Amino acid sequence: MGKIFFITGGCGFIGANFIRFLLNNGINNKVINLDKLTYAGNPNNLLNFENDERYAFIQGDICDQQTVNEIFDNYHPDIVVNFAAESHVDRSIDGPADFIQTNIVGTSVLLQEALQYYKKLAGEKSSGFRFHHISTDEVFGSLGEEGFFTEKTPYNPSSPYSASKASSDHLVRAWHRTFGLPVIISNCSNNYGPLQFPEKLIPLMILNCLEEKPLPIYGKGKNVRDWLYVEDHCDAIDTIIENGTVGETYNVGGNNEIQNIEIVKTICGILDEISPSKNGKSYMELITFVPDRPGHDFRYAIDSSKLKNELNWSPKETFDSGIKKTIDWYLTHQEWWLQIKNNTYKQERLGVL
Repeated sequence: MGKIFFITGGCGFIGANFIRFLLNNGINNKVINLDKLTYAGNPNNLLNFENDERYAFIQGDICDQQTVNEIFDNYHPDIVVNFAAESHVDRSIDGPADFIQTNIVGTSVLLQEALQYYKKLAGEKSSGFRFHHISTDEVFGSLGEEGFFTEKTPYNPSSPYSASKASSDHLVRAWHRTFGLPVIISNCSNNYGPLQFPEKLIPLMILNCLEEKPLPIYGKGKNVRDWLYVEDHCDAIDTIIENGTVGETYNVGGNNEIQNIEIVKTICGILDEISPSKNGKSYMELITFVPDRPGHDFRYAIDSSKLKNELNWSPKETFDSGIKKTIDWYLTHQEWWLQIKNNTYKQERLGVL
C-alpha cells in the first residue's frame, strides 16, 4: 500500500522535485500539494500530474488554519512534509517580515493542526504518522577554514532567512518534546538541479551566460558551499521518512565543498564546449565581482555520516555529473525559464543595504 503525503510548498524547487520522485517511484502513493504560489511557486513544475488521480493541488497558505485543517480532515494523510518557506537570503534582507510570517508562523499553524489530527488517529495510522520538517544548514551559521556541521552543532544563524528557519526548527522540536508529535527534521546543504528558480547562484549563472549578461560574483568569490543534487536530496528525504527515528535530526550533504568562483568557472567551461558564445569569447570574460552580501557566511560544510551510518544513504551524483545534468536541463527547457524571466524575475540584484 502507498502512503498519503501532505506536501507544503510543493510547487517550489525542492518540493516539486520530491512530488515527482514520489509519484514516479511509488505507484500507489497519493500526494496533496498545498502551495501559496508566491513568485517562486510554479504549477508548471507539476503539469505532468494535473490529471493524475494520485495528485491533488490546493492553492493556499500554510498560515491559514482553516485551509490546513480541512486538508487533514478531508485527505487523512500519513505523512506531512513541510517544504513551504521563503528561502532566498537576499530577499530576507529586503523584506524579513515575509520570512517571519511563512517560516515561523506558518510552521506553528501546521504543527498545531497536525497535532490535533494526530490525537484523533488510532492503531497503524497513528504509529505510522510522521511530520517531516525540511530545513537548511544555514541555521548553523558560518564555518572557518576547517570543520563540519553535525547534528549537534549549535545554532548561530546570520540572516533573517536562516534565523526564521532556526526558529521553525525549534518549534518542531518543541511540539515533539512537549506534545509528543512524531517529527523528524533534516538540514540540507545547497541544492541545485532542474526546476530551480533562477534567482539562485547556479541557474542565474547558466541563464546569464546564455544571454551573455555579466556574471555577478559576491566579494572575491571565495565563499564555500556544499552542493547537493536535488534528486539525491529527494532520495534522502524518502529514506529518512521510511527509516528515520522519530525526534531525530539528520544532516543531508552532497560531499561537494566548492568556492563560488569555481562553481561559476565550471559552468562557463561546460557552456563554452556545448553552447559556445555567439561572439566566440569564453563566458568567463563575463565574470564580474560585485560588493559582498551583508552578513555573508564564509563557509558551509555538512557532515552527513549519521545518515550514511544509520540509514545507509549517500549521494549518487558527483558535482561533475550533477552540474552537467543541470546545465543540460536548462538548455532543453528554455520555455520554462523564459516564462519566469518574462513574468516574474528580471535577474536584478536584491539584498543591497
